[in-house]
Amino acid sequence: MNIGIDIDGVLTDLEKWQLDCGSKFAFEQYHEVIINSEGYDIKEIFNIDRNLDNEFWKKYLFDYATKEPVRKFADEITNKLHNDGNKLFIITARLMTDSNTPEGEKMRNIVKDWLKRNNIYYDKIIFSPEDKLEDCLNNSIDIMIEDKPDNINKISKHIPVICFNAIYNKECKGTNIYRCYSWYDIYAKIKNLQIQ
Repeated sequence: MNIGIDIDGVLTDLEKWQLDCGSKFAFEQYHEVIINSEGYDIKEIFNIDRNLDNEFWKKYLFDYATKEPVRKFADEITNKLHNDGNKLFIITARLMTDSNTPEGEKMRNIVKDWLKRNNIYYDKIIFSPEDKLEDCLNNSIDIMIEDKPDNINKISKHIPVICFNAIYNKECKGTNIYRCYSWYDIYAKIKNLQIQ
């Protein structure tokens, strides 16, 4: 089976990180507070404009990309999935990774180094735009592990999606959507689905 795996929100706990670092940034810079704790991104969480969102990511992105820890047991499970005969495709829309700029190249190298340091097995990495459906279809992905609501809803119309639970994706429900809460839960559900 070909399994697609997102990074931010799936291999990392993006939800907690954005609330923590976003709160620090918003308070220290602008004395702002969380407006919508269920928002998907900084713009929604703090109801800020694109300029402030860009300012936040400029300040924190590289620190997040290099230092944020991998979720517990993600390394074990990616290796188990590989040993079971699956092919693993990292499909990430991490900021800047799909741009042909020096910053884009730097971020792609950071991502690859982070995956290696955290012992995350994969067969192929795809630096995707925000909408990952085309990359899933072009790479014959059988099941996608994702947290972003837009991607979950679009991809699940074509293939099964394991929705890594977060408050911002709680409304994602329906055929082909399987909610999971940990990496061992993901493994159990993949084993039980037996998608061929």
